[in-house]
Amino acid sequence: MNRQLTLLFAAFEALLVVAIGIAIPLVPLTLLWGIHYGLAIDWTVFWRAAVDIWLVGHGVDITVVLDPTVSKSLGFAAASTPVTITMALLGFALLTVLLGVRAGRRVAETSHALLGTFASLATFGAASLVVTLSALHPVAHPSLWQGTLLPTVVFAVGLLIGSQVVNTRSRAVGPVRRWVLGWPAQVRTIVATSLRGGAIAAAGLLTVASIATMLAIITSYAEIIRLYEALHTEVLGGIAVTLGQIALLPNIIVWAASWLVGPGFAIGTGSTVSPLATSLGPIPAIPVLGALPTGDFAFGFAGLLAPVLVGFLVAAVLGPRIAGELRRRELAIVAVGIGLTAATIIGLLVWASAGSAGPGRLNDVGPQPWVVTLWAFVEFSVAAGLGLLTSARPERADDGFMQR
Repeated sequence: MNRQLTLLFAAFEALLVVAIGIAIPLVPLTLLWGIHYGLAIDWTVFWRAAVDIWLVGHGVDITVVLDPTVSKSLGFAAASTPVTITMALLGFALLTVLLGVRAGRRVAETSHALLGTFASLATFGAASLVVTLSALHPVAHPSLWQGTLLPTVVFAVGLLIGSQVVNTRSRAVGPVRRWVLGWPAQVRTIVATSLRGGAIAAAGLLTVASIATMLAIITSYAEIIRLYEALHTEVLGGIAVTLGQIALLPNIIVWAASWLVGPGFAIGTGSTVSPLATSLGPIPAIPVLGALPTGDFAFGFAGLLAPVLVGFLVAAVLGPRIAGELRRRELAIVAVGIGLTAATIIGLLVWASAGSAGPGRLNDVGPQPWVVTLWAFVEFSVAAGLGLLTSARPERADDGFMQR
């Protein structure tokens, strides 16, 4: 494939990712426009709504000016009171990453991979700018620079992962890998084990959180159905609500992980949901939130064992692989590295999943990023240290102690 075809192919891949992401909310909204409203409303209203949903899904802040009737019902003094939505619907970001991985793999297989990657990123950024400009409106105004940058950054993560998968399979040695191979063997072992262990530990905690979320939804099925019925939505409305909850599901899983770490999360200012205490006020009429616990668990503190067990097991598995290569003090550095990596991943996800979801109490929704990150760092580091000391038996002595 020559340069021209590579450019066209990479640009098409990027445009396809943007089109799929916007089409998911746009299709049901267009059906709603045609069936429920009888084409009586300007379709651009639904286009802007779909773009706004897609942008919110990538963490873009959107400032909304409330309708006078809505503003009065919420107790605001003036209808011009602005409300800024900052909480991301991570389902859209996850979709962009997955589609970016696919695009990255396909572009990396061409003969001009670097050129194709830059073309794909540039096209995605330009498309994000155009759709953000098309959604600007006095009623709902997305941040222009965030609308251009944040979706592109999310797409770039997927591209990077996809291209690295291809490079790993082809055993290609890039400049970064050559630079890393020049490090001392001990440093490479410490860094590689810390990053690998931390990533696996974070993934393990999210897996446990996913299972806990699934069980909570299953056991609260009756309450969720009751909330669906209370909304009195028709078929299209029910589909729209369900799609919105699917987009919110990754957030809920991250909140469940914060619950397992310990600090928990909030559904509105003044509320708290944690293993040690639960205090809920009025919550949004979102059916899936019917799975939230309504009282304190007698053995809620047992949830705190999840990150400890995950960190311990990951370190216990990785320990024998580095046995004999590192001293005990170096194993301690690895344990801290595992804790730091896992806590950083969890903290970034928590930061993206939380924020303002609306006016009033909904100005504070989700976990506190720094608190969750600190708790996760302590729990994973201590657990990883115990796991490494249990499984890895250093043959090299510290300060000659074992030699004596």
